[in-house]
Amino acid sequence: MKILFSKTALSTLLLLIIITFLPIRIFSQELSGKYTIVLHGGAGYISPDISEKIKLAYFKSLSDALELGKIILEEGGTSLDAVEQVVRYFEDDTLFNAGRGAVFTAEGRNELDASIMNGKDLSSDAVTGVKIIKNPISLARLVMEKTPHILFAGKGADYLGLKMEVETVDPSYFKVERRYQQWKMRMKKTEKSDGETVGCVAIDQFGNIAAATSTGGLTGKWAGRVGDSPLISAGTYANNKTCGVSGTGTGELFIKHTVAFHISALMEYKDYSLQKAAEEVINSIMPVGSGGIIAVDKEGNYVFVFNTPSMVRGVATSDGIFEVKIWN
Repeated sequence: MKILFSKTALSTLLLLIIITFLPIRIFSQELSGKYTIVLHGGAGYISPDISEKIKLAYFKSLSDALELGKIILEEGGTSLDAVEQVVRYFEDDTLFNAGRGAVFTAEGRNELDASIMNGKDLSSDAVTGVKIIKNPISLARLVMEKTPHILFAGKGADYLGLKMEVETVDPSYFKVERRYQQWKMRMKKTEKSDGETVGCVAIDQFGNIAAATSTGGLTGKWAGRVGDSPLISAGTYANNKTCGVSGTGTGELFIKHTVAFHISALMEYKDYSLQKAAEEVINSIMPVGSGGIIAVDKEGNYVFVFNTPSMVRGVATSDGIFEVKIWN
């Protein structure tokens, strides 16, 4: 007995078969099982003699943030999701100079910066000088996905956050007492200005690299000052052809030397390895004490290169590496 199908019915049946099975096959082919994620909570000087309580607090926060990103990648999530969620974690943790733990400007306010970049298509977006956005990194991602622009600043960025319905807070949310006391000492010239930052770089099982960076800037910075963290190519860069980079340190120097892109360019145009490129920029071009970077290349290799006494950092890979460190 023959079953006859009209051309329309046959086309519909074939379409249903394609819709049902093709995504599964493509998905299974694209998942490599390999991933790498690195993160940092700032470079500078943290005394090895800090109390055991503070030391354990740093290690716990680093481990928790790293585990969060690792799970996302392990379960087949994207590098964009991983870096955003890790940076959000840091923005909510008062240990770090980002989000709620942000330092104060010369005027006694908090102005926050963040950027994110997708190495797959070089989509890159940022916000700077926001004052009411709880998680600037998530607003930066919305700039990427929902607007035709790359960088929003100040009141315009805050207004965009309201329009996009991201979580907003009263500016007093960012007034952390420890940072406030640092600001008062800085204004009396009794403490060095710090410019710690948080960041994350990852390559997912699809081979896509993403990088994200967030900061409160420098203690006592002039109102309206913009550092490297929200500037693509200076503090953040990602390109599937080469690597992803997030920097931390003296923002003006990172801008002057386009540090993040410089590392990628040495790899792309001079065929440097990730390690060689990062060391060339941080140890040969940048002055001692200026900061450092975390980076991951297209093969999943990773580096931490810094010219300061310490950099709060961590790495997790699909090969089972899981480490967090502060000092050399």
